[in-house]
Amino acid sequence: MSVTFTSKDHVARVTIDRPQRMNAIDAATAGELETIWQKIEADPSVRCVVLTGAGDRAFSAGADLKDETGVSGLDYWAAANPEGFGAIAFRRSLKVPVIARVNGVALGGGMEMVLGCDIVIAAESARFGLPEAKVGNLPLAGGMTLLQRLIPRNIAVGLMMTGRMASAQEMAHYGLVNAVVPADELDAETDRWVADILACAPLCLRAIKATVRDTAELPPDQAQAMRSPDLIAALVSDDSQEGVRAFREKRAPVWQGK
Repeated sequence: MSVTFTSKDHVARVTIDRPQRMNAIDAATAGELETIWQKIEADPSVRCVVLTGAGDRAFSAGADLKDETGVSGLDYWAAANPEGFGAIAFRRSLKVPVIARVNGVALGGGMEMVLGCDIVIAAESARFGLPEAKVGNLPLAGGMTLLQRLIPRNIAVGLMMTGRMASAQEMAHYGLVNAVVPADELDAETDRWVADILACAPLCLRAIKATVRDTAELPPDQAQAMRSPDLIAALVSDDSQEGVRAFREKRAPVWQGK
C-alpha cells in the first residue's frame, strides 16, 4: 500500500505514504486514492478529511517520473481522470470539507491535489509549484484551470511559465493557504481546524461546499437563486432545529447529520 487511510471520530485521514519517492503518485497509488475517496463518500459518519504526505519532506511531488508507462503527453491528456490529479482536484462527489496538511513540497500533481482541497494548512517550510514546463510537460490534471481561479492570474501564470516554487507565506499572501505555522505545530494547527469543522452542523457544511463549488462562476443574482439538494437538506434538517435549541439552552449542539 502506498496510501494510508484511517477513519475515527468523524475524521478520515489520508496519507500518501511514499516518502522515499517524495510521495510521488504512480498508477497504483492513483488507483488506491480513487478507492479511498469512494469509501469516504459511502461513509455517512465522516464529516472531515485530512489529506497529507508521509514524512516531513513532501506533501506530494506529483506524478512519479520514474514510472515507465510509455504513454505520450497527448495520450495522457486524452485519458486523464475527470476527477483530476489524485482523483481529488476536480472531484464533486466528495461533499465533506477536505483539509490539505502540507508538510513539505507540493509540486505538479501534488499542487493540483492541494487545489482540490477546501482548506490549506502549511508548514513554514512548505513550497508550492507547477514545474511541468521544465520537463516538457503540462499541468493537465487541474493546474492550468484551477490555479488561475484561486490566486491572481499573473501570479498563477508566472509560476507555471517559470516552474518556480512559491513559499507557504507567499501562497498565504495570495489567498491559497489558510494558515502557516512552524513544522512542529502543524498537527496542532490542523487539529484546531478539524475541531472547528466538527463543531458545525455537517449538513450546513455540505451545503456551503456545494454552493461555493457550483456558483463560483455565476453572477451573484444567479448564484443566489440556486436551490441545490444539499442546500434544501440543510434548511429542513433536524439539525437546523437543534442548533437554535442548543443556543437558547446555552449548550453545545448534538449534531445528527439529518
